[in-house]
Amino acid sequence: MSDLEVPLRVGEHLVADYVLAPDIDPTLVPRPYLHPVRTLAGTVVTDVLPADHEWHLGAGLAIADVAGTNLWGGRSYVHGKGYIWLPDHGRIEHVAWRAQGDDVLEHDLVWRDPIGADLLAEHRTITAAPGPSPESWILTFATTLTNVRPAPIEIRSPATNGRGDGAGYGGFFWRLPPTERLQVVARDPQTADRAKGEGFVNGSDLPELIVTGVTGGKPYALTFTGLAGADRWFVRVAEYPAVGVAFAYRNPVVLAPGAELVRTFNVTLADI
Repeated sequence: MSDLEVPLRVGEHLVADYVLAPDIDPTLVPRPYLHPVRTLAGTVVTDVLPADHEWHLGAGLAIADVAGTNLWGGRSYVHGKGYIWLPDHGRIEHVAWRAQGDDVLEHDLVWRDPIGADLLAEHRTITAAPGPSPESWILTFATTLTNVRPAPIEIRSPATNGRGDGAGYGGFFWRLPPTERLQVVARDPQTADRAKGEGFVNGSDLPELIVTGVTGGKPYALTFTGLAGADRWFVRVAEYPAVGVAFAYRNPVVLAPGAELVRTFNVTLADI
């Protein structure tokens, strides 16, 4: 295994590979991502370069519009024109390791615009730990994004750029594999509040999102937490299988010079 593909383990289990510098087309926005991510039994619960959206890369961070730079991949949404190809693709690059072990990967990254100038500095920590049951483990993905420019930076989405209709995606994103009997439920463990199905969960701010399904004949469950600020869940079931945390679901996020966006996401992965 090369130093551009780093393993993540829980005990003796290889649970994920972290691809540090993918050699892909610039229009797909090269960036570090996790794939394959596996349950303890070895069921792969991510997908990469799917035919319907080739720029979907496993699990990681991707944002459609950072100060006008496409850091999501593919076409960009322009109000009145729809999705069109623009020369606006950036990239997210590894800078230096802070810690690298079987169950922890901590490093610094830089988010760059189309001409290679810095937009955001990132400090990212990914850890793997035993879960609440023998059949589960917990992935923690923590990030701090810092505006390194002398002017404010806006984080936007197709929704804030005029598309609307639930297209507020961009943030922590998890492309699921082809899945049968896929169900998504958002809930508040402290109350009876609950939402089920794409139409109700997409855009929800209930604190916990549960995904269940069957891939390759093997059932799995993923439980996501980590909403903060004005974050909302982003969910797709009918068009393609994916879930995520959207930073700018309804309104842009503005980072002043030197300001930080700090998030920690936890995903419990279980064989069921």
